[in-house]
Amino acid sequence: MQIPSNWLPLLADEISKPYFKALKLAVDKEYEENNCYPPKELIFSALEKCSLENLKVVIIGQDPYHGAGEANGLCFSVNDGIAIPPSLRNIYREISVDLDTIFIPSSGNLEHWARQGVLLLNTTLTVRKDQPNSHKHLSWDQFTDAIIDKIANQTEHIVFLLWGTFAQKKGSKIDQSRHLVLCSGHPSPMSANQGKWFGHKHFSRTNDFLRSVNKEEISWFSN
Repeated sequence: MQIPSNWLPLLADEISKPYFKALKLAVDKEYEENNCYPPKELIFSALEKCSLENLKVVIIGQDPYHGAGEANGLCFSVNDGIAIPPSLRNIYREISVDLDTIFIPSSGNLEHWARQGVLLLNTTLTVRKDQPNSHKHLSWDQFTDAIIDKIANQTEHIVFLLWGTFAQKKGSKIDQSRHLVLCSGHPSPMSANQGKWFGHKHFSRTNDFLRSVNKEEISWFSN
């Protein structure tokens, strides 16, 4: 479990705290005694794939996919060759309508978003196989709260996409005078079928804002 070096200036004080040292030991034990996801070398993939210098957008998820071969360390994202999950299918549908483009993706791997500056941050970064929320009792929540708070307080002009009640609570302290905060229902089928997900145009609104602050927009389609 190694924090990417370019995030250390922001997180050095956090990872020196006793709770984080205890968290590392607990995670090591979990991976030794159980099948856990994502692979240990991908636990901090969200930070690895999205550099702090290039950060433009933050999307907050919950915990990794718990099926074999699915999780790659990025929220809502799955490895190439894995069936696109229902929530991500709804995200893709909204992109297609929002940007008025025919979009038929063959992969649910969102690394191309991360490389452009989208931090795809799960609240809990690990999980046991076939046991959703099984690592909720660990201190991941404290660590990811700290990441969000530090980004919110030490940077500016970041777009925070808060999808669903959970993410909105997680981002409730973000200073909206420094950042753009966009909220909607969760893209899961249950929420989407209740009319809470589609039509919020978060993808075009994100790019409109990025252009307004002289940042390069996100290509939501590129692979």
